[in-house]
Parts: sequence; structure tokens; C-alpha cells
Amino acid sequence: MIRERAYPVEPWHVREVRLDMDVLAQSESVFALSNGHVGLRGNLDEGEPHGLPGTYLNSFYELRPLPYAEAGFGFPESGQTIVNVTNGKLIRLLVDDEPLDVRYGELIDHERILDLRAGTLHRRLHWRSPAGREVKVRSTRLVSFTQRSVAAISYEVEAVDSPLRLILQSELVANETLPAQSRDPRVAAVLESPLQAEEELTTADGGLLIHRTKVSGLRVAAAMAHEVDGPERTTVDSEGYEDWVRTTVGCVLAPGQKLRVVKYLTYGWSSRRSLPALRDQVGAALAAARLDGWDGLRQAQREYLDEFWDAADVVVEGDPEVQQAVRFGMFHVLQAGARAERRPIAAKGLTGPGYDGHAFWDTEMFVLPVLTYTQPHAVRDALFWRHSTLEQARDRARTLNLHGAAFPWRTIEGPESSAYWPAGTAAFHIAADVADALRRYVLATGDTELEREIGLELLVETARLWLSLGHHDRHGGFHVDGVTGPDEYTAVKNDNVYTNLMAQRNLLTAAEVAMRLRDEALDLGVTEEEAAAWRDAAQAMTIPYDDETAVHEQVEGFTRLQEWDFEHTPAEKYPLLLHYPYFDLYRKQVVKQADLVLAMHWRGDAFTGPEKMRNFAYYERRTVRDSSLSACTQAVLAAEVGHPELAHSYLREAALMDLHDLNENTRDGVHMASLAGAWIALVAGFGGLRDHDGTLSFAPRLPSRLTRLEFSLQWRHLRLRVDVRPHQTSYALRAGSPDSVLELRHHGRTVTVTCDEPTTLPNPPAEPIAPVPEQPAGRAPLLHPPPTPM
Repeated sequence: MIRERAYPVEPWHVREVRLDMDVLAQSESVFALSNGHVGLRGNLDEGEPHGLPGTYLNSFYELRPLPYAEAGFGFPESGQTIVNVTNGKLIRLLVDDEPLDVRYGELIDHERILDLRAGTLHRRLHWRSPAGREVKVRSTRLVSFTQRSVAAISYEVEAVDSPLRLILQSELVANETLPAQSRDPRVAAVLESPLQAEEELTTADGGLLIHRTKVSGLRVAAAMAHEVDGPERTTVDSEGYEDWVRTTVGCVLAPGQKLRVVKYLTYGWSSRRSLPALRDQVGAALAAARLDGWDGLRQAQREYLDEFWDAADVVVEGDPEVQQAVRFGMFHVLQAGARAERRPIAAKGLTGPGYDGHAFWDTEMFVLPVLTYTQPHAVRDALFWRHSTLEQARDRARTLNLHGAAFPWRTIEGPESSAYWPAGTAAFHIAADVADALRRYVLATGDTELEREIGLELLVETARLWLSLGHHDRHGGFHVDGVTGPDEYTAVKNDNVYTNLMAQRNLLTAAEVAMRLRDEALDLGVTEEEAAAWRDAAQAMTIPYDDETAVHEQVEGFTRLQEWDFEHTPAEKYPLLLHYPYFDLYRKQVVKQADLVLAMHWRGDAFTGPEKMRNFAYYERRTVRDSSLSACTQAVLAAEVGHPELAHSYLREAALMDLHDLNENTRDGVHMASLAGAWIALVAGFGGLRDHDGTLSFAPRLPSRLTRLEFSLQWRHLRLRVDVRPHQTSYALRAGSPDSVLELRHHGRTVTVTCDEPTTLPNPPAEPIAPVPEQPAGRAPLLHPPPTPM
């Protein structure tokens, strides 16, 4: 775990003031840069020491076998794993004849800064070699938001107190040696040196490498070029071999003199383009990068982020750590989706190899809601990606003897890549999650073109899945049996409330859109009878409820299951899935992550206020949060049912998940859903944002330690700014025509907001609250709010 306050609390920076080798891999994830297409882990410029080297391209993967002790019909046969592609970050430095390596000599000073407004990673170090030679190095790295194939590094070396002979080696390296990523020897064999060389080219100031994966047959090209500014007699030479290209710069520096090298990197990949076409693609990208130059790339990066933050910034007063963390989270969410461009947003983005680089339902239910209101074009692209996998989802449904489309639990390109079917195949709620993300996007943007082009088809095929998967009982009730909801500790059960309620909305939305777009629906074979069947199933959907406990059952019969023995479960036995058999987990009342509580967030219109209070208290005592997806949802509902201080604690856990490495696995990449969850906890929790019926609704109320919460939303080409104070909330339109009007609800009251002036309304006093529910023994929120200033 990263030590408390490892990064000083600053509003717009994540600053590492000393190099801690024990958490090097974690910091590489924290300092990763990406634009959704190219991702560079925050490895040191010289490459060593490292925790986990990593350079990734969105959807560039290798196929691998999926291990089964005993296979079964319909089990996926192969999986997809993201590949560490050609590393262009490497810049090695020899000071006289000593390689700069922070493990040797003396590291006098070292600092790295992730600048959230500039979109750059800056590094500064002062090093004394074992021979006593001193140099200062300053490097700045960026992955361009405006040129999606481009990354660049500015690297500057200064001699300190004596003349120095410097040799700088800038490299492209393929097939780096990586730590073992799998215990399965078959998988390890596939992932060891996965790239086969196809072409190597050197130029006077750079070079190019083209490789192809051995099994998936994807081709990748990486190119580099350099601009060198040094003293007279500075030399520049390049050489190359099949797996590496090196440009070497040599010079002699007098004390105070500097050598500056700007390195431009470009990447491209394709499953279809020829080798010459890909070569030309990265060459053109390199020419474009050099045309803008280092200063132009930095300026464009800042302008892009200025526009983003103007529309998406969240201001939090009263908890500086959360202020820093929510901006850090928003920056990484933007990096994951900004230029993904019809490719997936993975659970770790492009910050590490965790989960094999797969996208899950996390994308639709955590990341896309945030981007819908802050960067909607990225959501449009993500929906197009899901649609591009529709035929594979239809194939999967047919394999399972179902109609419609069965989207995968985890994937990169579209096929199911989970070898564990109770959590993978059985988690059919992903279909409704996709439909819900589509519905929310169309409501928020008014993008009827997308709804007509791909939205209707997604809704129709997911609705067909539910009608095929579910059934009416003899009394007319509609049931969805044998499924797994968000809680993976309660698998293959009947009538999961989250799944059923989300499926209900999916069915109703599909019927409504199909009847509105009748011609297009007829082209898909939708009849009025089929749409009526969807509505009938939705209206008859079974939602389990236990009259004795007066709570909704997460799944049918959940409240009669044996209670888990939390009192005698030691802290070192968490997460439970690593220490107890799934068989034991599946038959007990123990919840890995918010499930029914998540249903109360996204389908809050299906519950009364008292039901939410009782449900929250019941499941709070049984939820162990062995998943990073849980804390933000618990924050939202804790705030809604009257426990704002508990909500604040959960907010902090979600927001600081990676900055404090709370789950001790940040080394594999940041937790994109939890980082998005910090925004959700603030805006949906303390801001009370809901959009169940297509109208923005707010119920703002702050915990005692927060004195202000301000955030922006984009809604149908308008930009709404919400400013929450302890006793009042102001709503203002910041973009749109002078006569623009937005109707919303504030604590149930309909309000009209115009561009003329802010509309300020009082926050109703909080009603008396029930006792704060307890968590399982030892599973209280990990990070509590700081004391209230005196």
C-alpha cells in the first residue's frame, strides 16, 4: 500500500517528492499517460529500475488458450490479452562511462509531477554518479489528445560542476522481458515475445519497427524521430535490428551547459492494412508531430484540457484530498475514453495489464455515466464499439440457445474471454447495462441520429434476449432465472433484483423506441405483437421482497440463506474469494459489492424512500467491498437515505483507491470505475443527480465537513453549473443561446433555469435519520474524513 500522504495534497497536481522503490509499480500506474488510443505507463525514462514496463494500444491483443479443468459445451475456447507493444519511452544516459541508474551513485533529488491541467508528466532529478560526476535531468512527457497517434518527450541534461562526456541512447524496443502475468504455462508461452518482426528502418535521427502478433495476426508499427539542441560537435547516429532501433546522441558539456533532445513517437496498428500502408501511416503521423513541434503539441494539449475542465471540473471545499483525487480520477477517465474512437474503454484503461486489458460492464455503468455529462462524444464512440460487436453477441446467444444478443462479461474485440461462466456467461445484466448507457446518452444529448443508426438495433436485440432468457410463470409473473447480478458472491440465482429492474427498463425502452421508429423497427423484424410482449414482460417482472424482514431480496430466497460468520473472519482473509471456496460464498448472506444497493441508484424510481432506508441498512451489514466498484455506490445511497457522514467516508475510499493503493493492486493499472465513482459519489450522492424519467433532478445536501460542491453538466447542448452550499443551491446556464431554458427539479420542486442569472433555492433541512448502519466486522470504510477545522 502507498503510504499515507505519499503525494502532497495539491488541487491540480499529483507530485511524488521522493522515489520509493517499494511502490514503483504503483506509481507507474498513477503516472500513466494515455489518450484512449496510446497508453504509456509512468516508467522512468531510463527504463530501469521498473515495476512493470508497459506501452499499450487500444484493442491490440494476442489470443491465448483459456484453461479448464473440465470443459463444457458453450465454454469460450480462447481469450484475449492486451500486448505490451514497442516501447518508445526509453532514453538511457551515460555520464562519462556510468549509466544513469538511480540504484547506484547518489540520488540527490528526485521529483515527478502529473500536471492535470497541462496533461503532462514532468520529472526532475539531480544525480551523482559513483565516480562523483553530477548531472541534472529534466524530462516532460505527453500523449497527445489532439493527435491520437502521437506521444512526445522533452529530455534535457545539464552538467553541474565539471565537464562531462554524455552519451544519450534513445530507443524503440519490442518484446521486452516482463514479469510473469499468468501461472498457466500455455498462456505464458503465448505472451512471451508475442511480436514477430516484419520490418526495421533507420534514419539519421530515428527509425521505425513493424511487428505482427503470432496468433491474432495484428500488425503494429512504431516510429521515432528526434530534434537535438546541443553544443558544437554534438553527434547523432542511428542503428537498428529486428527488435530494436537506437538513436545515439553524443556531446561534451561544460558546467552549466545543456543538451536538449525532443523525441517524437507515433504508433499505429491494424488487422487489415498492409505493411506499406501502416508504415506510411506512422510516417505521416510523425511528420504531423514535427510540424507542430514540441511547443505546438504542449499548447494544443493545454487548450484541449482547458476546454475539458471548463465543462467537467468539480470543485470540493472542505476536503482537499478529495479535491485532488476527483480531478485525478476525471483526468484518468478522460485519458481512457477521449480518443478511443469506437474501441473499448477497459477496466484499467491503458494504464496497465490488469484484467488482461478487458472491458467489462464497468464501462457502461460507471465510466459512461460520467462521460455522458462531461465528454459525450466519447460515449458515442463507446456505443458504436458495442454495436460493432453485436454480431458476435448474437452468435453467443445462439450458442446458449437464446435469441437476441448476449454481450460478453469481459472482452477486447467482442468474444467472451471469461473462463469462469458463473461470473461471465451468467452475468446477463450486461445487456441491460448497454441499453441503459444508450438510453442515458440519447436523453442527455438528444442524439436521435445515433438512436436511429445503432440505438434501436441494440435495444431490440437486448430486449429479445430478455424475452428469451426469462419466462412467465403460471400466475403470469415474469422471471429471469439462473443469472448472476453485480454481486459475484451470489451467483447463478433466480430473479436478481438489479438484473430484473434493469431488464424491465430495457424492455420498455425498446418497445417505446421501436414504436416511434416504426419503419426502422420493421426492417429489424419487430412487430407490434413483439413490442407488446416486451411491455407485458416488463410489467409482470418479478421483484423479490421479504415481508418478514421488510426488505427486497437481492435474489430470490437471499434473506433465508445462512449468515456469513463475519465475527470470526480475520482481516487477512479478505478478499474472501482468495481464501474461501465459491461454493461457500454462494450459499451464504455475504455480498462482494453493491448489488441491490446499485439497483436503488440506477432504478431508484422503483423503490419508495422507506424501502431504500431499510434495504440500505440490511445490505450494509452484509457487504464486504471485496471489489473497488462498491464504495461509490454505497456513498450515493448513504447520502440519499440520510447518512451523509458515512457517504463522505465511502467517497474518500472510492476517490483515493489508487492514490493510496487501497486494494494493493494499483500496480496492474488504475481502477477506472472507482475513479469515475468519485465523480458519481459527489454529483449523484451529495448533488443528488437523477435522470430516471429523462428530466434532470437534484436533491443536494452536503456532509458536515464539506462547505461547497460545484460541478458542471452538459445537457442537450446546454452547460449547467450547479453550486451547492450547506443551506442553498444555485443553478446557472453557462452555454447556449440567450433564450435557452432548462427545466429541472430541485428536491422535487420544478424549477426553470435561464441564461439571465443563476436560480438559487434553499436546501430543505434534513429529516431525522435512523441510526447509522454498521458494516461487517472489520469492513468499515477504509478512509474517514479529516476532522472538522476548529
